[in-house]
Amino acid sequence: MNATTRHDPSFRAPEYVRSIAPYVPGKPVEELARELNLDPATIVKLASNENPRGPSAAVRAAIDAAVGELSRYPDGNGFALKTALAARHGVAADGIVLGNGSNDILELVTQAFLRPGDSAVYSQHAFAVYPLATMARGAAGIEVPARDLAHDLAAMRAAITAATRVVFVANPNNPTGTWIDAAALEGFVAAVPEDVVVVLDEAYNEYLEPAQCAPSAAWVARYPNLIVSRTFSKAYGLAALRIGYGLMHPAVAGMLNRVRQPFNVNSPAQAAALAALADGSYVDQSRRINREGMRVLEDGVAALGRTFVPSHGNFLLVEVGDAAKVYASLLRQGVIVRPVANYGLPRHLRVTVGLPAENRRFLDALAVALS
Repeated sequence: MNATTRHDPSFRAPEYVRSIAPYVPGKPVEELARELNLDPATIVKLASNENPRGPSAAVRAAIDAAVGELSRYPDGNGFALKTALAARHGVAADGIVLGNGSNDILELVTQAFLRPGDSAVYSQHAFAVYPLATMARGAAGIEVPARDLAHDLAAMRAAITAATRVVFVANPNNPTGTWIDAAALEGFVAAVPEDVVVVLDEAYNEYLEPAQCAPSAAWVARYPNLIVSRTFSKAYGLAALRIGYGLMHPAVAGMLNRVRQPFNVNSPAQAAALAALADGSYVDQSRRINREGMRVLEDGVAALGRTFVPSHGNFLLVEVGDAAKVYASLLRQGVIVRPVANYGLPRHLRVTVGLPAENRRFLDALAVALS
């Protein structure tokens, strides 16, 4: 058979894989520069909930030191980082799994616990990776309608069936920024059947005020079906290095490690995360800068006559009307934010809290786009 007439072998992929719409990340600066012939230096990216400060000086030094060993494989067990995390959270090191970002932890959970015929429960307007990872295993996703754009925990508990193996809860939630208090959250975890894994996704936990943080790490000892996922991509400023982790019962960690890729977290990432974990003042300052920037965005959006969802993360969900039109206008002005129609929010845009000049740039551009 002539090579040009051969069928594309993609038809051999399972139907549940072919039905997946690939995840679309925030538009990169370089892509927008190419598309609209803009100077990359003039573009502001507020689309991916990154920490605009970049990593701390101590973290940069740790990365530089790690670069000297690039010819060596990383520690596949992540001993030093897991030891530090165990001390920080008061958990056993063998109950910690490192991931290529916390996204990797979510994927590992579905690999270990889902198969065709099973189901996973998650909220409407929750992180897009939950349904994607679920569908990739051939399992059914049960999306529970949100309540005031937030998780309806009672409805989520009621949606669990005999086929449910995993429940995803994001706190704070992306892209809405909504938050669940500790009492309600633990009550939900306690109510979920013991043979159903509860994934508590706390990617934005460090942006919460200390009094708002749930003692979720301590809950792992009481609820063996609980997995708490965290990341260094957000408040710690290490998005490009892709490193996250999960806290869980050691037996559950053993299941994730069976499907985890060897050396899934590289050496510079491990070294950077170890240094970042020790630099608490950097995170405290990032939280303060985020809080101040959030107030500026909220006041500016309100002054333009638009509403927003009060946020507990480092981003703000803004109602703009014709979101596609406003988004296109912002792009032409060199400001990248995130459209969220794929989350069932076609009238909203999500904007990351940036540095003061970036926040002002967004508000000025939004005024133009709305006019």
